Amino acid sequence: MTETVIVDAVRTPIATARKGTLRDTSAEILATHILAEAIRRSGLPPESIDDVIFAESHYGGGDLARYAAVANGLVNVPGQAVNRYCAGSLTSVANAAGSITSGMDTVIIAGGVNTNSTSPRPVWRVIGTEDTETRLPPTFPYREDAADDTSLSVGWNIAQKYNLSREQMDAWAVRSHERAVAAIDSGVFDDEIAPIKVTQGDGTVVEFAVDEHPRRTTTLEKAAQVKPIHPEIEGFSITAANASGANDAAAALTLTTAENASAHGLTSLGTVKAWASVGVDPKFTGDGSLIVIHKLLERAGLTPSDINLWEINEAFASVPVSVCQELGLDENAVNIYGSGCSLGHPIAASGARMLTTLAHELHRRGGGIGVAAMCAGGGQGGAVLVQV
Repeated sequence: MTETVIVDAVRTPIATARKGTLRDTSAEILATHILAEAIRRSGLPPESIDDVIFAESHYGGGDLARYAAVANGLVNVPGQAVNRYCAGSLTSVANAAGSITSGMDTVIIAGGVNTNSTSPRPVWRVIGTEDTETRLPPTFPYREDAADDTSLSVGWNIAQKYNLSREQMDAWAVRSHERAVAAIDSGVFDDEIAPIKVTQGDGTVVEFAVDEHPRRTTTLEKAAQVKPIHPEIEGFSITAANASGANDAAAALTLTTAENASAHGLTSLGTVKAWASVGVDPKFTGDGSLIVIHKLLERAGLTPSDINLWEINEAFASVPVSVCQELGLDENAVNIYGSGCSLGHPIAASGARMLTTLAHELHRRGGGIGVAAMCAGGGQGGAVLVQV
């Protein structure tokens, strides 16, 4: 089998949903833009692309990958839509790597697109009546003890399971903001971000080039003053300060064989070595990150100490805190430039965003092994391991 390498990884800046710069930008526009940038930056002939695989979530069941392919003139390139909620774009990359490694395809662009600002909310007829309600399609059978829109939080169940204090979670989240702001100010993300021209609601056009969700004024004192999301539950410790944001963004990685990259004189950002997905009890959806890391490392024949850098999505700060605690990870090697609590969590794009940041950073360091892992809605987890 051949090796699958990343020849480029790119993302848009991350916007705050519904009130940020991308609030009037559709998923179709984001998908078309990020695919065009991926093609431009890849150094590969557009006609050599075998497939486009984009994750999407809560966006009505279309096929944004095919939309973007046609919009970019790639009429003969198919498109595949993937939905594994938060882990969707990690799965997109894994599916692409599997197809390339097996010899079925040579060039695939994989990633994800998410816009909470413009995603539709389906209207359903209440069975047995003529009444309607707005809700999302279910991912698992309703359970009072499992996290959904009306019951306990993913983050809270994990905080309880691992005896995490609010102070621990607040401290992680505040540091996440500090790291993200420092990365923005030092230009760390410049190589991975593709600015996008955005038409605002009033018709003016602006260039969006910098992540806008991190807060420069966040402190432990301010975080401690934020009210719990469910104040009616005694001891509830999840707040807007230690949870991820609602966000809009897109990200894409161009994958090909090592031989094809070499033939075109391209420098690899890394090799996709292993990937894994898991299902977990929906009550402990946040455990998806921990359990999938175990599965991934077993497949790769590695231990946590072999990994140089980690991206563990901060859907809630309790998730990376619990993973670090259980695996004995050095927190200085985890989310070194921030994550969901600070940069934001554009659901279907987050995994590809994490891999993009990870690959660029490992490349800057001259080598190493990195893992991107995350829990996903409905009690799931996804992870990808790359090596430079």
